[in-house]
Amino acid sequence: MSACGTSQSKIRTYYLSSGNLGISILDALRNEPNVELVGIGSQPDRPVGRKHALTPTAFAQHALELGLQVDRIQSVNAPEFLEKLRDLGIEILLVVAFGQLLKRDLLALPPYGCLNVHASLLPTYRGACPINAAILNGDAETGVTFMRMDAGLDTGPIYKSVSLAIDDTETTEQLEARLGRLAAEHIGGVLWKIAREGLVPTPQPPALTPNVRKILKEDGAIHWTCSAQRIYNMIRAYQPWPRAYTYVPVKGAMQRIQITKATYDADTNGAPGQIMPSDGKTLAIACGSGTLFIHRFIPDGKKEMNTADFTRGNPIMPGSILE
Repeated sequence: MSACGTSQSKIRTYYLSSGNLGISILDALRNEPNVELVGIGSQPDRPVGRKHALTPTAFAQHALELGLQVDRIQSVNAPEFLEKLRDLGIEILLVVAFGQLLKRDLLALPPYGCLNVHASLLPTYRGACPINAAILNGDAETGVTFMRMDAGLDTGPIYKSVSLAIDDTETTEQLEARLGRLAAEHIGGVLWKIAREGLVPTPQPPALTPNVRKILKEDGAIHWTCSAQRIYNMIRAYQPWPRAYTYVPVKGAMQRIQITKATYDADTNGAPGQIMPSDGKTLAIACGSGTLFIHRFIPDGKKEMNTADFTRGNPIMPGSILE
């Protein structure tokens, strides 16, 4: 059989991924009768925690638990990796939340190109963190886009897009899992149509939104002059990382808390950042518009807890204004 295969042969596919988005797709590919998964690659193991223990990516860890071999790739553009792909006779390279830029030589190597699964409805939210951006901006809808990769940042032509409604309570972690499952439902069919039915992608229209950059730890800092709805969206968008955080007065000192669950109201009865009287079960804080009610949070150095359990031993007096 030639490297390009025949009309009925399995599609020789190499898969690159690092994040959680790629996990459900891997599970689907292992059971896809029309795909031969000839290799799996991920970013190198990274030091994690205070002991800097070398830890696989979330995707690699899942693959290893399944008993699969995972290449840890320092650079996908290195000549030795390109030679490996040639030796494997791959027909298509699948890339999902991998984390490295593919250069022209690699993009041109597979006969049917490099297929990227992007977690937005392109051209909206090109870039590193589209799921966070959709939640942060209060979008009602997002989805996954199957795109042929080119030298730009998520600018390649589109094979298929599938939409998904965003629940107004879900976090980035929850939405990422749903998007992964959505992509997994369609990945086998998309690969087959590209490699065996000659599916031609459609060029993207011009982007109406700026590219979304990588999130930084300091992006989680809450500014209480923002609306309560915007801060509520932050809390959802920045879970599990970096989490939205603020500082509250506890026993004469300011203590950082990372907020994990909150609700909000459109009414405002205080200055932005002012702690308002509440029922003891929540911490009510006035915002630029509206009031945020904090139900659960993680105090520095402690486990996640209910507001009522924390304030029982650490009273937070109404009237203080948070920075």
